Amino acid sequence: MSSFILSTFIIFMKGKGGSGEDSLDRLLPPVNYPRRKSTTLGKTEPPLLRTGTRTIYTAGRPPWYNEHGTQSKEAFVIGLCGGSASGKTTVANKIIEALDVPWVVLLSMDSFYKVLSPEEQALAASNDYNFDHPGAFDFQLLVTTLRKLKQGKSVKIPVYDFTTHGRQKEWKNVYGASVIIFEGIMAFADKELLQLLDMKIFVDTDSDIRLVRRLKRDISERGRDIEGVIKQYNKFVKPAFEQYIEPTMRLADIVVPRGGGNMVAIDLIVQHVHSQALLASAHQSQPLPQTLSVMESTPQVRGLHTIIRNKDTSRDEFIFYSKRLMRLLIEHALSFLALSCVCVCVSVCQITGVSVLRAGETMEPALRAVCKDVRIGKILIQTNLDSGEPELHYLRLPKDISEDHVILMDSTVSTGAAAMMAIRVLLDHDVQEENILLVSLLMAELGVHSVAYAFPRVKIITTAVDKSLDDFLHVIPGIGDFGDRYFGTDAPSSWSDEEDQELPSC
Repeated sequence: MSSFILSTFIIFMKGKGGSGEDSLDRLLPPVNYPRRKSTTLGKTEPPLLRTGTRTIYTAGRPPWYNEHGTQSKEAFVIGLCGGSASGKTTVANKIIEALDVPWVVLLSMDSFYKVLSPEEQALAASNDYNFDHPGAFDFQLLVTTLRKLKQGKSVKIPVYDFTTHGRQKEWKNVYGASVIIFEGIMAFADKELLQLLDMKIFVDTDSDIRLVRRLKRDISERGRDIEGVIKQYNKFVKPAFEQYIEPTMRLADIVVPRGGGNMVAIDLIVQHVHSQALLASAHQSQPLPQTLSVMESTPQVRGLHTIIRNKDTSRDEFIFYSKRLMRLLIEHALSFLALSCVCVCVSVCQITGVSVLRAGETMEPALRAVCKDVRIGKILIQTNLDSGEPELHYLRLPKDISEDHVILMDSTVSTGAAAMMAIRVLLDHDVQEENILLVSLLMAELGVHSVAYAFPRVKIITTAVDKSLDDFLHVIPGIGDFGDRYFGTDAPSSWSDEEDQELPSC
């Protein structure tokens, strides 16, 4: 290792490999991973990281996969420890940006301060409560939350208000995880918590710099006065660092001097994470997956496609012929279920339909027409126009859905991001992956590959698969924006020449 790197980056790799230099030699070179869609939840403001070229949402995602294409059992957890205002959050954001992976959970220990009693509230108001002591944190809730996230399960995370020294009523929801970056001053203080960390990083910053940062932060962001901040620092922060935080540096795999400005350290961390958890990519050049079933292209089906793909088709005709095609598609989908499900929909094999609003809702009548007592759920996933990322805004599922066969309905699937998010939500409600049927009128090859790779036991059923997408992520040749054409919310857009292509008439 060069003296330059040694002077910039102190590293302790304590795995099976022995010395730090041996461990660094095993790190893989940087890999350019394809960017894929991210997911967020809606009601609270979605956590995000904005970079110069993109927006990274940090509220969870479908699972990662290893180099053999099999699902990783657990997320990769990075623990970041360091003194107050040492730059832990900055380092975390730099790692997220350098990873070039849009699905990252950034979990702050600050969210897990204990609920204070009235007496403790009074002490906190006068800067006489010790927030820098291990006893100030709810480690039981923290360990439970991090363990569930590591297993890819959904969690609720408390939101702590530093101005009132209490938890807000609404907690943040997080679905799934790939890489979890957990940061906090006491990140290494609990033995059970340490066992959940795959990589432990200590951010080492000069105490004078930390004091200046804390003064600026607490005065501008938390409404404190300078005397109170200095009093709290001398009485609690500095002694706690010397007694509880600095000694945990020996537990770290990596020590990063100077925080977020140390790009050599961050690059090496990112290389190691890439070597431990490889992100799977969908290769459009490969044959379409075996889990895909495309309805037979009969003269009737080709004729229906010719009509609904035509941009000059009136709204009434578009609705009529779309409904006809939906009915054929649903009947085709039901042929993949057991006979008892299709014929009688008895409790032995309960069917539930879940529509991805709004366009997926148009398929509900077709399902009800062929399965009388089917239960219906709804998921609203909308694309953020600024970032192009899907966001979950609404969820209503029937009770006891875990044993059901679920027909997930959406009119079109382009990139597959919304479909993967909907499937992830179903899995979080204990629906078996092999019991999910994704049913769509039209899909792009990219969406087919993405869904099939992420969820290899989900059955994918459609009437046609088109080759590519336009700049607005519409399938081309495609049918334009299905929801706008069906509900009449927008006049037909000026499709490109490529979009004007129509299938041969029957």
